[in-house]
Amino acid sequence: MAAKRTDIVIEKIIASCDGNLHGALEALLLVNEHLEAELYRLYAAVSLADQMDRQPRTVH
Repeated sequence: MAAKRTDIVIEKIIASCDGNLHGALEALLLVNEHLEAELYRLYAAVSLADQMDRQPRTVH
């Protein structure tokens, strides 16, 4: 069942690139690069928040 849904999504992606398989792969690679960059930003934000949580807090 999941394979059929995957096939449908693949066909839609290729169709959105006018049937150009190379164009569809290029588009998917670009989306993947964007998602990887977003993940790196999120990892950095989580790391920074973790570092800030570990700093001692003083009351003035």
